[in-house]
Amino acid sequence: FACFLAVRQPREAALDAQLLVVTTDLGNEKASQLSAEGASFDSVAFTEHLLSYMGLKRLTNGEDGQQNGAAFGYLPQDAWQKVAQRAENCFRAAPSFHYMMGSFHAEPPSPKQRIERQRKAPTKEVKRMMPTQLKKMGDSHQEATEKEVERILGYLKKYYQDDPTSPIFYYEFVIDPNSFSRTVENIFHTSFLIRDGLARMYLNSDRLPCIAPVEEGEVEAGGSSIRKQCIVSISPKLWKEIKEAYDIRNELIQPE
Repeated sequence: FACFLAVRQPREAALDAQLLVVTTDLGNEKASQLSAEGASFDSVAFTEHLLSYMGLKRLTNGEDGQQNGAAFGYLPQDAWQKVAQRAENCFRAAPSFHYMMGSFHAEPPSPKQRIERQRKAPTKEVKRMMPTQLKKMGDSHQEATEKEVERILGYLKKYYQDDPTSPIFYYEFVIDPNSFSRTVENIFHTSFLIRDGLARMYLNSDRLPCIAPVEEGEVEAGGSSIRKQCIVSISPKLWKEIKEAYDIRNELIQPE
């Protein structure tokens, strides 16, 4: 049979055959209960017509291939496919129209009542902990900045004491020829020296910016001296041009 083509195990074929036998018995029992115009269903006559339609090849030995009213022979390979094709015509019907989600209502659904959830208020422990953490982070960052400013001031004083008559050019002092990021950090930390009055900047005879430490006696308490502020901007392109213009090969502020 065509239904046995995909069978791979003997048990599967046995189960299919058992299902076919049970289905046939149920169909025979239902058919025997039918009656058309007072005449009962004749299963033997129906079987004969079905076998003839399927193309039963009867055997010639015996009494015309029959013995005790039973027909003997063999069916061609496409016998059941022929019956299946004929049975398909009985089931080609369009499904009836129905709503998948029930009947359609023109009115919009009523809005659902929104339930607002109460937000959990932070506990006192959380409120007290968060400012403490932020304060610790700010203190650690401030301490690191102060240490770096003091370290740079030590380099500035050392170079100035080695040769007080020779000016220290600002860009030669802060430019790191090997790292643009460290150059930006040097400019940032050096600005604190100028702000706190620990160092001063001036222009030499060639109008070039120079930097020098302020002696302890020159530092005024409270920073009452008049100071001028300016914004120093630098880009990677400008950083390379300054290196070439001043011929900077080594950094004056050694990285940690």
